[in-house]
Amino acid sequence: MQLLKRVLTAVILIPIVLVLILKAPISALAVIAAVVALLTVHELLKLSESYGIKPLRWPTYIYVGLFFLLLAINPGDTPLLETGSFSHSAVFAAALAPFVFLTIAMSRADLTTAFPAALVSAFSFAYVALPLGFLVQLREQWAGAFLLVYLLLVVWAGDIFAYFVGKSIGRHRMSPRISPNKTWEGAAASVVASVGVGVLLYRYALPISSWLLQAHFIERRDGYFGNQPIPLWPVFWISAGLNVAAQLGDLVESLIKRGAGVKDSGAILPGHGGMLDRVDALLFAAPVLWYYAAWRVMH
Repeated sequence: MQLLKRVLTAVILIPIVLVLILKAPISALAVIAAVVALLTVHELLKLSESYGIKPLRWPTYIYVGLFFLLLAINPGDTPLLETGSFSHSAVFAAALAPFVFLTIAMSRADLTTAFPAALVSAFSFAYVALPLGFLVQLREQWAGAFLLVYLLLVVWAGDIFAYFVGKSIGRHRMSPRISPNKTWEGAAASVVASVGVGVLLYRYALPISSWLLQAHFIERRDGYFGNQPIPLWPVFWISAGLNVAAQLGDLVESLIKRGAGVKDSGAILPGHGGMLDRVDALLFAAPVLWYYAAWRVMH
């Protein structure tokens, strides 16, 4: 029954997510990312209570919301300006966060709770809001829609193969203290699946982009229409790197949940747990792809 719920939820959500990524304007995508970020931060702050922390809920929600409000206001007309503006804003917001939350926590009657509360709020911004902001900014870049589809399919393929291969033939536990169900066999299958999907997507990037353009899912700048063939070795290594980052993201979230003594971060998605359970891999993978894409734009 749990597996059936998991499959049905995925069947319903995946097409919706892909259509939103391809069709939604940047401002709308920023709003959607803000909702996901706020739900995820809410779950993370709730988990922090299991560690004896009394979080700064509303200041954290407001700070995260303001960050995505800035993203919703398109700052430039070219990928270079948009990437540069986002980089400056993200660095400033991340650097400012600890000081903002520590200042707010000074008003607490019990000062022993101030520093832990400010710490988890600043961590929530860096751990959740920034990576989801990277996803929005990826969409602004050249071939942004294609990049996001590539990222999601690479991460999803790795997750699916890790689950089924690990469940069927997994024997060697990867990290029994943190995530007892994860195996090295599942991890290896996950890497192979992600690399295979990533290479295939880039091997057929032009026909895929052309079909999406003809179907009016994307604008021309959102797909890959380069005249030169794409060298596949860099794609191989980037896909492998994204998979490793995604698996680390999954393990880090398991560590947080294990310490809090819970199985799932929430129950918002039937069969999948909470929002943090669904985006944990992307939180680590998105910055990797964003850095590559930003380096490409800047150079």
